[in-house]
Amino acid sequence: MATAAQTTQTCRNFINGRWVESRSGREVERRNPANVDEVVSASVYSTREETREAIAAAAAAFPAWRNMTALARGEIVARAAVLMKEQRDELARLLTREEGKTIKNSAGEVMRAVRLLEFMAGEGLRMGGETIPSEHPRNFAYTVKQPIGVAAAITPWNFPVVIPCWKIAPALVAGNTVVLKPSELTSMTAARVIAIFAEAGVPAGVLNMVVGSGDDVGDELVENPGTRAVSFTGSNEVGVRVYASSARGMKKCQCEMGGKNPAIVLADADLAMTAKAIVGAAFDVTGQRCTATSRVIVEDSVADELVGLLTGLARKWRVGNGLNAATDMGPLVDENQLATVLRYIEIGKKEARLVIGGQRLSGAAYDKGHFVAPTIFDDVPWDSTIAQEEIFGPVLSVIRVTDFEEALRVANSVRYGLAGSIYTNDSAKSFAFIDRIEVGMAHVNSPTFANEVQMPFGGLKGAGAGLREQGRVAIDFFTDLKSVYIDYSGVYAGRKRGSNDE
Repeated sequence: MATAAQTTQTCRNFINGRWVESRSGREVERRNPANVDEVVSASVYSTREETREAIAAAAAAFPAWRNMTALARGEIVARAAVLMKEQRDELARLLTREEGKTIKNSAGEVMRAVRLLEFMAGEGLRMGGETIPSEHPRNFAYTVKQPIGVAAAITPWNFPVVIPCWKIAPALVAGNTVVLKPSELTSMTAARVIAIFAEAGVPAGVLNMVVGSGDDVGDELVENPGTRAVSFTGSNEVGVRVYASSARGMKKCQCEMGGKNPAIVLADADLAMTAKAIVGAAFDVTGQRCTATSRVIVEDSVADELVGLLTGLARKWRVGNGLNAATDMGPLVDENQLATVLRYIEIGKKEARLVIGGQRLSGAAYDKGHFVAPTIFDDVPWDSTIAQEEIFGPVLSVIRVTDFEEALRVANSVRYGLAGSIYTNDSAKSFAFIDRIEVGMAHVNSPTFANEVQMPFGGLKGAGAGLREQGRVAIDFFTDLKSVYIDYSGVYAGRKRGSNDE
């Protein structure tokens, strides 16, 4: 069992309790997105065979781990929370150097992961079924939750601490073993998370990590009959394939796949407060979060005032290296994401009116990084490209509408349904919004990214499929529900004619 954090710059796989070099001989440098002259780590491209070895290790470790009490498993997760909190500063700094987000956002992500681990550790004492009255005398009927087996966790680069934790922790507490495939862009941060779990006492084989491409490692995890559950966070295009492939293998699958989240602003809203919340939700972590606000749907009568407030705040947004404590927004994660965002910005210039930003930043502070200015478009048609497609960058589209009913229609016009906000002091419209908005997480007078570890996380339509993550319901995905009948009458009396027995 490993007890020390990963120290080498080359990220290795973690299989059966040991850090092992990949035999593929393929690796790629990971450079700091704020300063590409700095090599942060090297990420390996492991093979399908190495992935199968990790699955086999997890399968071999499953019986003993399953037979531990849920309380004992939860205690290990609780120790991981303590260790992660102790290592917060070091982990946050690595996260900023590898992913690019500001150091305050990285520290916040680590602490959110700590809270999640603390919460999930307690599920070891709450993971019960229910007793249900039987229609027959002297019969006891109840349900029990049991672990599934080997769970595959496939995680993205934008939250490489908390997203692995919110998959690993409930899976372990429920009694499953896990193989994690993190993003190659943030593999060293994920390795540090795995090292913390190992140091906390997770037995060899119970938690494994294989770094590599989706075509090799990811596909093997989804297709291999040794995995019985797949938890995926990533793009809609990949998630649809993961869900379909999992279904062919009769596996449980959950996919969280992004969003195009609206913020409806009604004329009676506190515009100063609203503008501050929206700017933070749009540009925090460089817009690289699935719950970012990307559309503002505002009533015409207050649109000019709101756009002015948004623009004034965006102009003050400080862009730079995330290690600088004064920075509000760091770079995009890599050159591919930079090219994608710049392409959407050019499309937006043809579809709408550019208010602020709209360019790659240049100068001594920016030339070695993937920096884009906070960007706002106004008079955006509701059905335009930038209003319909997920950009995953610091680009905000303002769509003007005549009233609340039109605002709801526009908000629900996209294929995604992850999160949505409304800013208003009208309680009737607030509840109408909650009833009718097609999202998994609805917010009133708060940003679309606001969510807490004890609450379920997930979306509707193209944003998600399968059971929710986080909160108490997270255990449901990682368990099978068994119904139990105990007849203690001592006499089989037969069933009544016309019953629904199968």
